[in-house]
Amino acid sequence: MIKSFLQDYDFSELMVFHQRDIIEMLLHKGVFFSILTHIDEVSYEPILPPEISSNFKPITLFVISEYTFESCSIDENNLYFEAGFGHQNVGSFVTVPLNSIVQIVLEDTPIFINLSLRQNRKEKDNNVEASTNIFLSNPENEGFIK
Repeated sequence: MIKSFLQDYDFSELMVFHQRDIIEMLLHKGVFFSILTHIDEVSYEPILPPEISSNFKPITLFVISEYTFESCSIDENNLYFEAGFGHQNVGSFVTVPLNSIVQIVLEDTPIFINLSLRQNRKEKDNNVEASTNIFLSNPENEGFIK
């Protein structure tokens, strides 16, 4: 039952709606934040060289601060920002679908966890487990678990 609920389109849309509101508030208030996202759904313009992109984990952290924060914008479906990658700081314009964001993190603390299981995700059956593992990997989150 829980799996079918987490895969429900309306629930997924509600998750995206809430995370969009949170990101819009952070941008409006000038608060730097990070996102954990399914990297296989992220696009880059120009495309990153393989020596950089091959090092990304399936769920990757993007820190939205400084110039990246200043370049950040959001619409109904995507988060956009410019970022530098690798030792040579290779610049690329990044597009992150909102439904691919697993967590929004503020000062090393998750403030939003997307539990929805989107059908278009390649690893749809691992989303809740991956999000839970990321949450549990932070020792500061131990106080939330009883």
